[in-house]
Amino acid sequence: MRSNQPQYEREPDYYREPDYGQPASRTRFYRDKQNGKVMGVCAGIADYTGFDVALVRIAFLAAVFMSGGSVLPFYFIAGWVAPTKPREFDYQHSEDRQFWQGVRASPARAARDIRSRFKDMDRRLADIESYVTTENRSLAREIEQLR
Repeated sequence: MRSNQPQYEREPDYYREPDYGQPASRTRFYRDKQNGKVMGVCAGIADYTGFDVALVRIAFLAAVFMSGGSVLPFYFIAGWVAPTKPREFDYQHSEDRQFWQGVRASPARAARDIRSRFKDMDRRLADIESYVTTENRSLAREIEQLR
């Protein structure tokens, strides 16, 4: 016997457990445990700032020796407090990494760059639209030949 209840392809939102945590953000500092050695703090700093991870590790070791080890507690506190980088934030291409590092470094500049790219695309689309919609006999002839 079949009920008249609708069948859901996915579970409705009211059945899900609410998530009260803070949403993940690409502009926040995360520990990068996938690329990290000890706790992923140096790899997270490298990912956040755009420096090479080897350079960050060397700078950290230099800071440890120069401070007599007094920076080690800060490393472990950062490793304990900082959240782990979510898997969905893994970069597919190097352009993605550069883009998000630019956003973290200067959000206003990144917004200007995006705005200028959209203006350029809009201008190019307007040129294409103008070319297609104007009275262009050679284009009309080519279209008629294709039919």
